[in-house]
Amino acid sequence: MLRKMIVVGCLAVLPHLAGAAEWKSGIVWEKPPVVEGTKPTTTPAPEGAIVLFDGKDLSQFNGAENWTVKDGYMQAGKGSITTKQPFGSCKIHLEFATPAKVEGEGQGRGNSGVIFMTKYELQILDSYNNETYYDGQCGSVYKQNPPMRNVCLPPGEWQSYDITFLAPKFDENGKLVRAARMTAYQNGELIQNSFELKGNTFWHLPPSYTAHEAKLPLLLQDHGNPIRFRNIWIQEIEE
Repeated sequence: MLRKMIVVGCLAVLPHLAGAAEWKSGIVWEKPPVVEGTKPTTTPAPEGAIVLFDGKDLSQFNGAENWTVKDGYMQAGKGSITTKQPFGSCKIHLEFATPAKVEGEGQGRGNSGVIFMTKYELQILDSYNNETYYDGQCGSVYKQNPPMRNVCLPPGEWQSYDITFLAPKFDENGKLVRAARMTAYQNGELIQNSFELKGNTFWHLPPSYTAHEAKLPLLLQDHGNPIRFRNIWIQEIEE
């Protein structure tokens, strides 16, 4: 979830303002059913895909000075990172692991996020035997829609996301003409089925759209937890 101001060049992610109250939708969601024994997909980058991380270096990202690379994975450090290349509609594969040593609870346990266009977040969280609000657990479109099922593996185990993101479209006057959509699989299981996003991801405000560029960087969030990532590649969708 987004809780900090992140500035990279002229890029800004809207902040959790000091003293601001947390916004909650008030929707009473049903608890996503737990599915045990899932297995991550480890799909290699197909021909034509852009490899964002191959286990060797962080040259495709800005702001990664405090992240580390070891044994074929990268580990979150201080500060979120953004891709040097901007993207609009795309498909992305990435693998992640929450910390094996369990510390904290709820949103304080293994928290990160994949944030398309620096605005639209699919949550990463250690949701294995860890209760929190359902539209904030792992696999949720943060503060907008819970995952269809909780397929999280135990802390420390590698998991996968395969996500298709369709970027929103705005007319010349900045009016929304097509909302963003997201389909996501976690460990090979469908968790978001062409969900129509209600707007930007915020912590302290309800989601809403503001017109922006057709392509913006992808962001991997630092939330103070040493999340690991590996095998990240992306395919642009031409429209």
